[in-house]
Amino acid sequence: MGPGSGPRAVIEIGIIGCGFIGTIHSRAIKGVVGAGLVDASVVATCDVDLERARASARPHGAALATTDPHELLDAVDAVWICTPTSSHRGLVEAAAAAGVALLCEKPLATSLEDAEAMAAAVAAAGIPAQVGLVLRTAPAYQAVVDLVRSGSLGRPMAVVFRDDQFLPVRGHYASTWRGEVSIAGGGTLLEHSIHDVDVLSWLLGEVTSVSARTAAFAALPGIEDVAVVTLTYASGAVATLASVWHQVLTRPSTRSLEVICEDGIVAVTDEYTGPLTVTTDAGIEERACPYPDWVDGLGMRGELGAAAAGYAPQARAFLDALAAGRPPAPGLGVAVAAHRIAAAAYRSAADGGAPTAP
Repeated sequence: MGPGSGPRAVIEIGIIGCGFIGTIHSRAIKGVVGAGLVDASVVATCDVDLERARASARPHGAALATTDPHELLDAVDAVWICTPTSSHRGLVEAAAAAGVALLCEKPLATSLEDAEAMAAAVAAAGIPAQVGLVLRTAPAYQAVVDLVRSGSLGRPMAVVFRDDQFLPVRGHYASTWRGEVSIAGGGTLLEHSIHDVDVLSWLLGEVTSVSARTAAFAALPGIEDVAVVTLTYASGAVATLASVWHQVLTRPSTRSLEVICEDGIVAVTDEYTGPLTVTTDAGIEERACPYPDWVDGLGMRGELGAAAAGYAPQARAFLDALAAGRPPAPGLGVAVAAHRIAAAAYRSAADGGAPTAP
């Protein structure tokens, strides 16, 4: 809640950043609000391009469209921060100072130091805060984590994780800032695969050692388009993560995850709805991982609608947490932990792949 405001029946939302990812979040919020699943309303939008802010405001009937984040923060209870990475710290700290709950897109910051400072500011202000690590609400990955943690496949031994997509300065991203290290902070590992680093921690627990190699085929200064990382966990499990930005525009963001345990193997090639392929001595089984029925009931169609459907569970979870007065998850501490591992990977790559502790 903003300073001086009492409890409200409706959570009043602002969206800062109305580009590609902001549009996906906007549609996800509109879906859960329109279905009556949450008592909330988007009342303000903000972007450096006023016309884009106005275009984002129209579907919600939002009264305020502005280029001034502080004007928006004065008008809302909760804010989605969907801007390029280098602006996250200033906006998170402004929201914390205004007492406004926030959901900040990933990666949290361009550096570990900034991420830590942001988490400290949020903790000091005591505001609810969530990071946009959306794979935490993906049904298929939730199913993988639940299955492996159940122990029914024995102890996890090794994980092979491949994540690739086209270099996101082209195609539907319609922006160039991910090719500028001063704005993005890094390339495929930080900007894209911070999700994957987090999923591996969610799945396997504490990381004890990180070794990495990177390359930059597109020759964008400071922007790696290949990162291959080996992570060792306190349990003894070892994971390899290969993250690649290529030039194949017909290939969307694509992930393949395989977890090899002592008594079984689970694999998934669609991070949202699976299916899981589970291999044991009893044979091979496919397990469906559908969205909850309420997501299908939103009726989101087309490429953008399908993407927004993947973000709807995250939006609902954040707003439900605010309404219930409980801390939303994943919080900024989870994001900082992922940043710490990514920072260790970059140090290792700079040192020729030498193992380092996060």
